[in-house]
Parts: sequence; structure tokens; C-alpha cells
Amino acid sequence: MKVAIYGRVFKKENAIFIQQLYDYLHKTDTEFITEEVFLAQCVASGIKPRLTATFTTHQDLDNNEIDFMIVLGGDGTILDTMIYMYNKPIPVLGINTGRLGFLAGDSKNDVKKCIDNLIKGHYTIDYRSVLQLETSTPLFDKVNFALNDFVIHKKDSSSMITIHTYVNGEYLNSYWSDGLIISTPTGSTGYSLSCGGPILYPTVSSVVITPIAPHNLNVRPMVISDEYILSFEIEGRSTSFLITLDARSESITTNVQLAIKKAKFKFPLIRFNEENYLNTLRQKLMWGQDNRNT
Repeated sequence: MKVAIYGRVFKKENAIFIQQLYDYLHKTDTEFITEEVFLAQCVASGIKPRLTATFTTHQDLDNNEIDFMIVLGGDGTILDTMIYMYNKPIPVLGINTGRLGFLAGDSKNDVKKCIDNLIKGHYTIDYRSVLQLETSTPLFDKVNFALNDFVIHKKDSSSMITIHTYVNGEYLNSYWSDGLIISTPTGSTGYSLSCGGPILYPTVSSVVITPIAPHNLNVRPMVISDEYILSFEIEGRSTSFLITLDARSESITTNVQLAIKKAKFKFPLIRFNEENYLNTLRQKLMWGQDNRNT
């Protein structure tokens, strides 16, 4: 078994758990390779990862025949791994050192248990749908994919913008709003939820169209099939707008043509056999925090 390790900036108190991960990988004779910037942070924090090769691009991972990617952080850190996934998706295990943790659901206190489960094959893989953005101008360094959502947002003005939206070429609506979110089922518990969108079960073949602060009070989020192609025309007092794929953003003008469709690949997320999405949903959103349920 060979794993890739990825993370971002971490708190000092998490260094002990990262050290435990490296020590246990070494103890179990598991080969590993670490993202270059994260490794430098580890060394600067006093972590001793022993000998490890490094990677910086998806080609590095392809050349090393990686079986799993272990991500240390929160959900945002997992979203970052999309830049490594589009060519050859690698099953991702998220170990939560962040806050909410819908995707990075495994506790940093269970590092050894996580590695044992991988070695023994005690896991399943949830394949999550991915959005693909098509534009008339190359953007996002051609890594034009999102696991959570695609967002159009106003940029240089406090005035609302108008987003004319089409489904398979047919006019749907003109959203007078601060922006528009196109969310996957995975992203339905993120930005879309905070703007009043519904929660979708991860395996549902749908996307959610959620306006951000719409001026038309009768406009509501809409769920459509992920087999459809969405296209957009943007108007506003400013000629510059912001679009995002998960946490990555680009500035565009009204001349850029935009279309969103389902990508041909899916994002493989590791789930251990004792885990359950509905349990995670209740815990993370604190459903049932009522004395009547005890």
C-alpha cells in the first residue's frame, strides 16, 4: 500500500497527531509521499516524518502509483485536492483537524485505527458527483472542476447583478441577486444551505440552483437533474464579476461565456464501515438537540 499525504496550515496542537500518523505509517511498513509545501510546514513545526518523497502536481501522483490520499484538515482541505483528482481520481481519506468536517469525518484521535482499516480493507468508497465548468476563455489553469459548488458573484459594486440562466438552452429565469450557486449533493450542506437551499442525499443525481439574496422574494432554490447543462449571461453596473469553483476564484467580464455540466469522473471518498451519512448529518447540524429526544 502506498499513500499520499496532503494538508494545509495547521495549529501547533495538531502536530502530535500528524507525528503519530507518520510514525504509524512507518511502523506498518506503509509507503508514503507528502505534498511538498505541507512537508516543509511539518518540519518547521518539529515533526519528524522520517524519509519521504514529495509531490507538487497530479503527474507526480500518477508516476508514483498512489493507492490512497490521506488529507489532514477540514472539508476545505479536501476540496483543495481536486487539482490532483481530475486526471486520475485517488480514493481520499479525510482526517478532521478542522472544524465542521462533513467530508473529513474521521477524528484526528483515530489515526492508527484509520490506517488499520485501510490496510485490512475495512472501508467502502462513496463516489461523489463533480461539476465541470466550460468557458470561452481558459480559466482556473484548466482545472475546471468542483466537488461542492460553482458560484457567480458580484464583485466591484454593492449593486445586485442579473444572471440570465438557461437549462439545456431553454430560458429558466433571470436572477436579480448578489449571485447564484450551482451546488452538487455534496455541496448542498455548504454555501447553498446557508442561502436557504435544500440538503440532497449524496447519491442523488441532481444539482441545486440557489440564488444569493434574491431581490424577487418569490424566487426559490430549484433542484434539477445533473444530466442537464446550465448556461449563464451576466449583467450589472460593473463589467467585472467573480466566479468560483469551490474555494478557487477567477475574475471575469460579461464577454466570457459560461456553462456548467456534470463531469465524466466522480470524486472517490473513503468511508469506514461503521460510518453513516445520516448520523454525520444529525451530529454536524445538531439535529435532535432536544430534551424530548433523550
